[in-house]
Amino acid sequence: MGAMLNLSFVVTVILFIISSHTHGYDPLDPFGKIIIKWDLLLSSPGQHHVLVTLENMQEYRHVEKPGWKLSWHWLNNEVIWEMKGAETTEQGNCSAFASSGNLPHCCLQRPTIVDLLPGASLNLQVANCCRGGVLTSMSQDHANHVSAFQMTVGSSPDGPEEFYIPYNFDIGVPGYSCDNATSVAPTKFSTDKGRRKTQALATWEAVCVYSQFRSSQSPKCCVSLSAFYYQNIVPCPTCSCGCSSSPCVKDGELPPYLEQKHDPEEEVSPVVKCSDHMCPIRIHWHVKVNYREYWRVKITATNFNTMKNYTNWNLVVLHPNLKSVQQVFSFNYKSLTPYQNGINDTGMFWGVQFYNDVLLQEGKIGNVQTELLLKKDMGNFTFREGWAFPRRILFNGDECVMPSPDDFPRLPKSASAHSSSSSSAVISSVTFVFCFLLHHLLLLV
Repeated sequence: MGAMLNLSFVVTVILFIISSHTHGYDPLDPFGKIIIKWDLLLSSPGQHHVLVTLENMQEYRHVEKPGWKLSWHWLNNEVIWEMKGAETTEQGNCSAFASSGNLPHCCLQRPTIVDLLPGASLNLQVANCCRGGVLTSMSQDHANHVSAFQMTVGSSPDGPEEFYIPYNFDIGVPGYSCDNATSVAPTKFSTDKGRRKTQALATWEAVCVYSQFRSSQSPKCCVSLSAFYYQNIVPCPTCSCGCSSSPCVKDGELPPYLEQKHDPEEEVSPVVKCSDHMCPIRIHWHVKVNYREYWRVKITATNFNTMKNYTNWNLVVLHPNLKSVQQVFSFNYKSLTPYQNGINDTGMFWGVQFYNDVLLQEGKIGNVQTELLLKKDMGNFTFREGWAFPRRILFNGDECVMPSPDDFPRLPKSASAHSSSSSSAVISSVTFVFCFLLHHLLLLV
């Protein structure tokens, strides 16, 4: 069993390397991506009406505040005359249009677009806009995984009158890289309560994928382990996310950063409580109770980040017994089956809305926890060799650092010996009964 566990650890490391590569492949969400779709709705010489949609096709990875900031490079110095559902961060130099009496919304060759905030004026809104750039994941909140805006694009004074799709897209979220847009089948729109279909004049799509290596070269979370049959807690590996020489906040100390003013539209770098692991997030897995046909686990997520509340957080866990989850307390749960082979060993946990969907910043209440009841699979269930502990854990889509399998809590030797002797006793009893019955059967013959 130990050799198999070590092999599992090696496979996990290989998968982590693959998932961290710059192309952004995630083996737990192989089809995960963010699609930027451009629909050309109306076009006349020098003026084009466009609908831009961002759709988060990822199972568990979301875009949180401060949200996406979409940018691109115009091919022919086009300008944006007006927008609904979003706005550019800067207007740029529009002096070339000064004589027209009406200046464009933006004249930059590389504009940066941000979603409007909730509560924007109704005359500026379109469907799926105005959430401050937040994109939820498909599993956690399917209703809000799309964002959209409309704009009127005009040609530059000396540019061509036809519409050309821009290039070099960026959604402004760490870890994501985007390819150039390609032409796809025109989008069809439903009208008159579904009785009529209209379609775009042309449609293009650009795909953005996530890489944890691109996002940060340091991990963002770690895992500690414990069990009712093991007297010690296996802590997060030392220096999982950094070492003690990194800036941190000591017990009872107020971070000087909290006294500074911050731009709400900018992501604040983590300032963590001093610890051996130096991670913003620690996940603790505790094997709590053993029943005859079931076993019980407690999971706790603790926030060591003094600068941030994690809204709409989620956990993804890989363990072979998740196919037999009977009940999850105080968290939402969904089984994930990324491949068609039906292997059901991956699950997603997230908080209950208005109860524990926000993981508060470091402090006495900076944690969330749940318990889950699992039915024993008698074909492979065991407490031996650390089998009861997860193979992988992700927090908000980022891989957490696990202890080495060699350090996993182990059954006491007496328990292992008792388990082996019990098994031997059962086998001996069955053998005796079989031989006894066979002997009497031969006598009857």
